[in-house]
Amino acid sequence: MERADAVPDVTPGAPTPAGVEGVRLLDGVPRQRGPAETGCRARPVAEVAAAPARRRLPHPWRLLPTPTGTPFTFTFAALLLVTASVAEHAAPALLHALYQGSSTDVVHLVRTPVFVLVASALWIAGGVTSPYAVVLLLVLTALERRIGGARTAGVFALGHVLATLATEVPVGLGVLLGWLPVSSAHRLDYGISFGVAASVGALAGLLRPWLGWPLLVLFGGTLIQDLVAYTDPMTNWGHVMALAIGIALWPWVRRAARSRASRKAAVRAQRRPG
Repeated sequence: MERADAVPDVTPGAPTPAGVEGVRLLDGVPRQRGPAETGCRARPVAEVAAAPARRRLPHPWRLLPTPTGTPFTFTFAALLLVTASVAEHAAPALLHALYQGSSTDVVHLVRTPVFVLVASALWIAGGVTSPYAVVLLLVLTALERRIGGARTAGVFALGHVLATLATEVPVGLGVLLGWLPVSSAHRLDYGISFGVAASVGALAGLLRPWLGWPLLVLFGGTLIQDLVAYTDPMTNWGHVMALAIGIALWPWVRRAARSRASRKAAVRAQRRPG
């Protein structure tokens, strides 16, 4: 009895059997090896179906910024590394002058508001080992992959600017009314923390609930603890307000994420062959 998986006999003039197209068989030899027996085995259906699923698995490197995938975060992180290196190696007098010139205190906000609002966001209070530096790297990367670089920069800038003004304007009014000493108008105020807090608030609205809400509770709880400790109330209130600004942006960032996902799907559909 002939084996069920054997290749049928091929005689001169007979059509080529299905599954052996392109294979030339010798006349008069009834049993010859076809593609299945020469190493040209087709991939099983289950294996083919599982291939796209493996490509969709998350990669650890996507948690970190890359020049092409997250250009804004990558460039911003590089700038922060430069300023952190300057802060580590500069003389104390020079470093104090740089901080003072970049401070968003009342006096500088009145004289050069745009310059100090930009310059103050280029310093990391506490250096690259600060918790805010680590959070910035992870949060901005995740946010940029979902809504793009320009919108991520907008979220960071909005939190940084609005929280700064919300904390410094009352100080200026207090100085004018005599409730606070004049020295309060020269208080050093710089760093990335307001922008980071707003970015955390915005990102929480884009994550799945089982991840977004714990992130919000954990980060918000830390800010509340700092506020209760009352070590730096103005800055601590600024962090809470910046987080609230990020949460208020949920409708906007969700629309932006859906729009970006739709454009990516359209591009993939155009590149798909056939």
